[in-house]
Amino acid sequence: MTTFTAIARRYSGRHVARLSTAAALASGTDTTIASVQEYYGKVLQSTKDLKTSACTTSGAPPPLIRDAIRSVPPEVLDKYYGCGSPIPMGIEGLSVLDLGSGSGRDCYIASRLVGDKGNVVGVDMTDEQLETARSNVDGYTKALGYSKPNLSFKTGYIEDLETAGIAKDSIDLCISNCVINLSPDKPAVLQGVYDSLKVGGELHFSDVYADRRLPEEARKNEVLWGECVSGALYIEDFKRICAQVGFADPRVLEVSPIAINDPVLKDICGEAKFYSITYRCFKLPQLETLCEDYGQVAYYNGTLPGHAHTYALDDHHIFETGRPMLVCGNTASMVGESWLKPHFRITGDRSTHFGLFDCGPSPSGSSETPASGGLQPGDTLPGGCC
Repeated sequence: MTTFTAIARRYSGRHVARLSTAAALASGTDTTIASVQEYYGKVLQSTKDLKTSACTTSGAPPPLIRDAIRSVPPEVLDKYYGCGSPIPMGIEGLSVLDLGSGSGRDCYIASRLVGDKGNVVGVDMTDEQLETARSNVDGYTKALGYSKPNLSFKTGYIEDLETAGIAKDSIDLCISNCVINLSPDKPAVLQGVYDSLKVGGELHFSDVYADRRLPEEARKNEVLWGECVSGALYIEDFKRICAQVGFADPRVLEVSPIAINDPVLKDICGEAKFYSITYRCFKLPQLETLCEDYGQVAYYNGTLPGHAHTYALDDHHIFETGRPMLVCGNTASMVGESWLKPHFRITGDRSTHFGLFDCGPSPSGSSETPASGGLQPGDTLPGGCC
């Protein structure tokens, strides 16, 4: 098999030949894993070596995240290959798992956000990345004033979290940054995450997705695998896997297009379009396949750090502090029965069903909501469900 090292050399010249090696998927799961290990452990030395924009974060993260990034050790930052900003606010005291933690940037950020009463664990299979991740843990957590480290890293495979030492029903929040697409067994990854989460826990992650199933040539290209493109799931297939493992009603938080800069790689992908998408998937067994109307109303308390005035549950649920919003049963569960519960107030329950939720426009900019003093008979609230 042509190695990633040889491919990297081939890409260093101005003229690039079409890649047609038998790559990651051709020889099965073991070959895929070995290829990814080599690419991220030996070929990529920094973000400057990337061939696409898939493994670079687009858009500025929130101010609190930016502040946390400034305190992360430089060698950790230099080997960061993420594609999004999958760390929510208000996670103090939570137990956080980072899938495919790499050099550990997101774990270091989360370590600061969860405080000394929370804990963060990263799981990765690449020795070189783990060496970088572990090298600054003691000094970093001491600088934060913690009596003992709240941050650790485990060697293992994200397809088998239990063997890596992640107990079932032990995690409040699982994050991942442009990693699940690299796995040859994505259903196993998502099932393992679902099992490791507590009820009310969340998978909050960014990854690369495609608008169609990719042709075989693209799926077997080694550089595209390492660049997070070959393994990109067709968006609708991702939703199907979520339904199978128990993550009903996955919600989109952010979407950014991905550019393939190399003309040869672009030609291999044809007309396929790629996106970095941040999804939120809650472990709430009562979630339904459709948005159902129970007459429930949600109020955001304005208490999540960095979100004093509004809070975006997803790309079409923007909660304004103190303002009532009529929500479907699924949304009521996500904000009222998950780790977000302390920051919301829900009125109503599921005792009366009014049929399918009448999906309305995004509540932002609406003038139909009554004053925050309370609901009056006949008042109409803007819906926000998909």
